[in-house]
Amino acid sequence: MSIKIFNTISGKKEDFVPLVPGKVKMYVCGPTVYDLSHIGHARSAVAFDAVYRHLKYRGFDVAFVKNYTDIDDKIINRANKEGVSCEDIARRYISAYDEDMAAIGVLTPAIRPKATETVPEIIDLIGRLIENGFAYETDGDVYYSVRKFKGYGKLSGKNIEELESGARVEIDERKLDPLDFALWKKNKPNEPAWKSPWGEGRPGWHIECSAMCAKFLGNTIDIHGGGKDLVFPHHENEIAQSEAAGGIPFVRYWMHNGFVNIEKEKMSKSVGNILTIREALKGNSSESVRLFLMSSHYRSPIEYSADSLKEAEAKTERFYRTLERMEKELGSSAFPPADPVLEKARAAKLLTAMDDDFNTAAVVGAVFEEVAKANRVMDEAKTKGTNEAKKELPLITALIREAGKLLGVFDKKSEDYFRDIRLRAKLPPFEIEKLVKERFEARKNRDFKRADAIRDELLKLDVILEDSPDGTKWTVKG
Repeated sequence: MSIKIFNTISGKKEDFVPLVPGKVKMYVCGPTVYDLSHIGHARSAVAFDAVYRHLKYRGFDVAFVKNYTDIDDKIINRANKEGVSCEDIARRYISAYDEDMAAIGVLTPAIRPKATETVPEIIDLIGRLIENGFAYETDGDVYYSVRKFKGYGKLSGKNIEELESGARVEIDERKLDPLDFALWKKNKPNEPAWKSPWGEGRPGWHIECSAMCAKFLGNTIDIHGGGKDLVFPHHENEIAQSEAAGGIPFVRYWMHNGFVNIEKEKMSKSVGNILTIREALKGNSSESVRLFLMSSHYRSPIEYSADSLKEAEAKTERFYRTLERMEKELGSSAFPPADPVLEKARAAKLLTAMDDDFNTAAVVGAVFEEVAKANRVMDEAKTKGTNEAKKELPLITALIREAGKLLGVFDKKSEDYFRDIRLRAKLPPFEIEKLVKERFEARKNRDFKRADAIRDELLKLDVILEDSPDGTKWTVKG
């Protein structure tokens, strides 16, 4: 069965046929790094992590790019408020984002560009848009002329008339048309700036992704992803920029994940109902947070309530209690091999679900069907003396192993899961990472007293440090 993807631009599922057989070029919009990441960022990251894992599982060579927007109005405002540089703000929250992604099991993309490292390519792209008649300069600012691009609105379904009526249009008297958007912003006091043919300034938000995508993946890519809030104007503007500059289609398959609603209301900073990833991890295992996010289809909204993560934690614990019981039943955590024919047949439903627009919810459901079956056959073996358990349990564990590869959950030994639970009661993993980094800096600065104190503090929590030339790894004492 071929992989099917719901393509936002066509509004339907389509067979996935990459531009180059066996290879996939995939770009996902990353964070604007001015604050801690919230559960909505986690939703998008986990959704496209599942896409990435499944494409690799199916044998594709995936070039995966996810960017950092490290120059933006929000970053500038925060830097000015704190009296530090934009680089300091960006560095702080890139580090925090990376820690959060590692905590929830998101695989690191091979390519993670920063907007500030792509300024020469951004300037070149803007120059081509001016040369092709799609952009114009006004007193040091450069704008994209929306009406010049005939396909504008094809992703979002919006038309020029709707936009003219005032839908998300930024009013600026320097524009030739109210619909036009900024590609390059003239330098202002207390803002970082780069030299350009139009004077010193900085990139607009939309042009950054077009330039980074072209630099690392080329002018046409297979998959472009992000949250539904990016469909308009960000992704619509990316299409206009990239296709006007290159003259060829930009993206073959557009994918967008649904929102996270908190207490039945869309999460929003203006409402004040933001739940950071770190807050979610304070009382819950990383695996349960990930399970919560994957228990709904990526295109559907997720309803978060005070009890929803607790329910996910309870499900995760039920899984590992069952796994612990199976390990005892079979006498070892190294399960005997299952019948390969039966194993392939049982695992087929997982692949069928993931091939159908990456339906992680169906895979999670299939795993818990197996959990129920495992408990049933073990109960029957105990009360009725049946032999079904020795046949079924290896099949069940084989299916769970495959699900773990696809989802990034259900992949621990039970003893490791419960050990992590005990550790989390003392200190969350991201706090351990912070201490490990602080110790590394202390050692680098030859502050061995502080480094030893951190080591001793972690040792009291059963955290073992192992130093090497490549850095420090930490494990938990069994």
